[in-house]
Amino acid sequence: MTIDDLIQRLEEYRDALGGDAEVRLMTQQNWPFENEIVGLASGEEINEPDDGEDEDMDEDSVVFIIEGQQRCYGSKRAWEVAY
Repeated sequence: MTIDDLIQRLEEYRDALGGDAEVRLMTQQNWPFENEIVGLASGEEINEPDDGEDEDMDEDSVVFIIEGQQRCYGSKRAWEVAY
């Protein structure tokens, strides 16, 4: 998924649900969990050696959605809806 694809999908949900709808991350298709999102990070930011260590991400131009605290169990149906 590209940034443009993600923005388009989020805009569609914003139109349907409103801009205050919470965004969570659903993980582990076979045993789903709902997780908070704590932020975003790019490969370029991760590769910046501000503490002397280079994390060596393969791509600078990748954006990661960073998982936060697990909230509850999710639904396997989310994967059917996502495609």
